[in-house]
Amino acid sequence: MKKTLTEKILSAHAEKDVKSGEVVFVDIDWALVQDGTGPLTVDVIEEMGKGVDRPDHRCVFLDHASPSSRYELSDSHNKLRRYAREKEMKIFDVGEGICHQLMAEKFVEPGEVVVGADSHTCTAGAFGSFASGFGSTDIAFAMSTGRLWLRIPEAINVKLRGNLKFPAMAKDLILFLIGRLGSYGATYKALEFTGEGVENLSMESRLTVCNMVIEAGAKNGIMPADDKTSDYIKRERGKDIKFKPLRADNDAGYERVLEINLDEISPQVAEPHCVDNVLNANETVKKDIKVDQVVIGTCTGGRMEDLRAAARILEGKKVKKGVRFIVSPASANVYLAAMREGLLEKFVKSGGVIVTPGCGPCVGIQGGVLGTGEVCVSTANRNFKGRMGCSDSFIYLASPATAAASAVTGKITEPGDLL
Repeated sequence: MKKTLTEKILSAHAEKDVKSGEVVFVDIDWALVQDGTGPLTVDVIEEMGKGVDRPDHRCVFLDHASPSSRYELSDSHNKLRRYAREKEMKIFDVGEGICHQLMAEKFVEPGEVVVGADSHTCTAGAFGSFASGFGSTDIAFAMSTGRLWLRIPEAINVKLRGNLKFPAMAKDLILFLIGRLGSYGATYKALEFTGEGVENLSMESRLTVCNMVIEAGAKNGIMPADDKTSDYIKRERGKDIKFKPLRADNDAGYERVLEINLDEISPQVAEPHCVDNVLNANETVKKDIKVDQVVIGTCTGGRMEDLRAAARILEGKKVKKGVRFIVSPASANVYLAAMREGLLEKFVKSGGVIVTPGCGPCVGIQGGVLGTGEVCVSTANRNFKGRMGCSDSFIYLASPATAAASAVTGKITEPGDLL
């Protein structure tokens, strides 16, 4: 039977041939929680009277409130620190970075199954792995038993050709796709990216694309594993891994095929308050929208590729007076690399402020909470009402290039106008 890449990986972990629509138990390789979802996961494990299976493959990340802004959050952090130490789990403390970025830098390999109590766990699909978010209770079961049940998703083939042309970036590609599918258009589907266009995407771009498939309702997003995958692992971890290139079978049973020419992708903006409310940036520019805050960072805009793009737009320019320009590297490693490259100095000299690696501004916990009626251009993955801490504010999602351009002009701007 011809298989999608998702079916191949889940067949290997179910130890039998599986096809879309089946409900099966699969063995998992990695399970993660973060400081928002971890306390409930711990409570459920203890209520079940279970231990933690393969603790060296169970990860706890203190990344959302990083550092904590309230004593209640600090108490949750301490609870997770104690539990992780007791069970000998891997724990990543305040300032080390966002869970999805750290999983990419340190752990995930092609063909694995990665599950997490965070909806953007699907990021790891960039490695040719099955990666998906689940509820805290499901992850408690997975951490305790090493297994998890799921329904094998049907797959949509997103066939890419061509090459992105700067200032278009991976964020523009995934926003374009979400706008085309709608927020429910891929509900519980696997979005499998194929075609020669995938080969032209860097690993950092692939991570950004896979991260946001959940915004179209997808169960997982997945890229074939190739030489770029192994090169990234060698560069980030200093080790060679041996694997056969992973991709779907020819004539695999896809529900449908969507074709996208990367050469034709232009800067995009997702307007409030839904990620699928996507327009070409030029259409938003016509509305002359004043900006109060710009955030470049998070797990969809805080990697080196993203920071370099922002710095390219900002070269020789200053942030518009009255605009708060916040930069949040995705991890401590990215922070240090950006420091060595001089990017952080450029951001500060242009009028920006650097905050702790983590999720704080994105989830409205700290590091950039919006005020009443304020407008923010963000490279984050969600623009829901109240997402950044105030229900009466407005979040526009865009690429790092578009965000940087908007910081310079003080209004939403097409980045090509500044090149």
